[in-house]
Amino acid sequence: MKHFFQQHRNALAKLRRRFFLGLLLAFSGLLLTACGGSSDNPTEGDGEVVIGLTDAEGDFASYTVDVKSLTLTKANGAVVETLPVATRVDFAQYTELTEFLTAATVPNGVYVKASMVLDYANADIWVEDANGDAVQVTSVVDSDGNAINELAVSVRLEGRNALLIAPGIPAHLTLDFDLEATNAVDFTDPTSPTVTVEPMLLAELDVEKFKTHRLRGPLADVDVANNRFEVILRPFHHPLRDNDRRRHFGTLDVVVNDTTVYDIDGVGYEGQAGLQALDTLPTFAATVVVGEVKFNPRRFEASEVYAGSSVPGGTQDVVTGNVIARNGDVLTVKGATLIRAGGSVVFNDEVTVNLGGMTTVKRQLDLAGSYGIGDISVGQRVRIFGTLTDPMAPQLEMDAGVNNEGRVQMRFTTLRGTVVGMATIQIVPPPQVPLVMNLQAIDGRKVALFDFAGTGIDAANDADPLLYEIDTGSLDVSRLADGKPIKVRGFVRPFGSAPADFTAQTVVDVSALRGVLAANWEPASNTAISVDTTGLALSLDCAADFHYLVRGRVVTDLCATGTGLDGTARIEPFADGEGVYLIAVADVLVLHTTFADFSADLANRLGGGAAVRHLGARGSFDDANATLQSRLVEVSLQ
Repeated sequence: MKHFFQQHRNALAKLRRRFFLGLLLAFSGLLLTACGGSSDNPTEGDGEVVIGLTDAEGDFASYTVDVKSLTLTKANGAVVETLPVATRVDFAQYTELTEFLTAATVPNGVYVKASMVLDYANADIWVEDANGDAVQVTSVVDSDGNAINELAVSVRLEGRNALLIAPGIPAHLTLDFDLEATNAVDFTDPTSPTVTVEPMLLAELDVEKFKTHRLRGPLADVDVANNRFEVILRPFHHPLRDNDRRRHFGTLDVVVNDTTVYDIDGVGYEGQAGLQALDTLPTFAATVVVGEVKFNPRRFEASEVYAGSSVPGGTQDVVTGNVIARNGDVLTVKGATLIRAGGSVVFNDEVTVNLGGMTTVKRQLDLAGSYGIGDISVGQRVRIFGTLTDPMAPQLEMDAGVNNEGRVQMRFTTLRGTVVGMATIQIVPPPQVPLVMNLQAIDGRKVALFDFAGTGIDAANDADPLLYEIDTGSLDVSRLADGKPIKVRGFVRPFGSAPADFTAQTVVDVSALRGVLAANWEPASNTAISVDTTGLALSLDCAADFHYLVRGRVVTDLCATGTGLDGTARIEPFADGEGVYLIAVADVLVLHTTFADFSADLANRLGGGAAVRHLGARGSFDDANATLQSRLVEVSLQ
């Protein structure tokens, strides 16, 4: 299972690309009708659109390219540029949040397409290998094998998804450059992988996302009386120079309340006291805001505000990543993004950080709390301010409190895995025992990368990823059962204090999320799929590589003992039978838009002696009945 994401990344990406190709073929008539029925009758004047960038989760440790332009196309064909200057973006950093890119003033009207031009000339791309180590990509090519310098990618905004710009009503557009679906990685040479790019851009309008939003830029104005302040957008560490203050990415108003927390010049505040402290900073002070987009009325509400020297890119070097090992007061931070004093950004897979008596420690959403270096343990996601003492070493080294003042911000950490042991405990709210999980990943990083030595009160109580203990406090976990895939967000317990190993803020059962089922047969099998009147019955090859279900990036082995699945599963259509159903034979792709036609065609081919090599499907999985209800299925035949 540890090789799952590397082995299947390309297959899953291909499945997603074919899904959207199928939708285009199946519903192109509807799209043309919607486009033809829309009109572009702008009123006089301009309106505002706020554009954010995000990304679906994938296995890239860093995917840094230059966004050269970002345009919107009106229904009448007019094209409007919304990006004042090229901006360097690491898309891999935005799987858990949306970053505001620009707030542009554009002519009123209906816009039907968004387009980005990406410049790969100075791309810095790192992908995780089977061991979880980051390897730098040396070649980026298109589907024909040609080297990519620039890449144009666009998304249609038609019908109900058309972008309407009107006076006084700011519109919000979120663009998702889907790394998992867009990129296929070839590890033929493990030390020099090649990425093939087939671009896919998704868009959402005015949707309150589950992801948090982040805003960066210089502070413009503070209005203490009305609980708000204004920030000049400077996305993705884009510097503010004296000679370009008028050529900016727009401004955004931020609303605060009594629960908003602040970290200003290393000092924590909450509520009105924080806003008053923010008001004492000079104009153009560096500011980072984390919060949520709200509608009715539209506004950006801040939950966290960082300003002054508490923002990366100031007078100290800053490392962000996960602690994978601790030896005394020495941390090893993995997957580190290093922001040098002055603003330059570098990716380095590992950085050694030395803590000391001059280190101060804070925790996200509790910036005024009292914490020390003993609270930092293995697995914890951190942002560390310090001084890089050995910038030339293969493994960089930072002083964060030995000879210089250093600061550590403990960030929310996300665990993924499955529940174990629920059948043997009695939970009476509030829970009296920890929730136990089989830990698969910490912030997307393989558990095998983490050295848990020293995390327990003694060696016998060091954290065990197979039996990782979660303090859930008053959270109700009584509905969880053994084998349930879960995502847990919170903080690692202090070093040397386990059990428990982790304190949860939220526990999410991801079994209800749409999942991807992947299976293959080695050799190809004529009996792998039985077609009946209601669906497909799968007899999985448990000796092959593919027999997995992935939900919320938690992997369920459909052949594992104790799951009750025993290597069998079913795929059934929705009641209307509609969807995108694909049969691939060599280079020929046969598309069906109804399950009835698809199943009849598949049964006929299997009856004629065809054998199944691979199956992929997306949909909702019912664990009790081992059934995936799907509108997207692809079967590859030999």
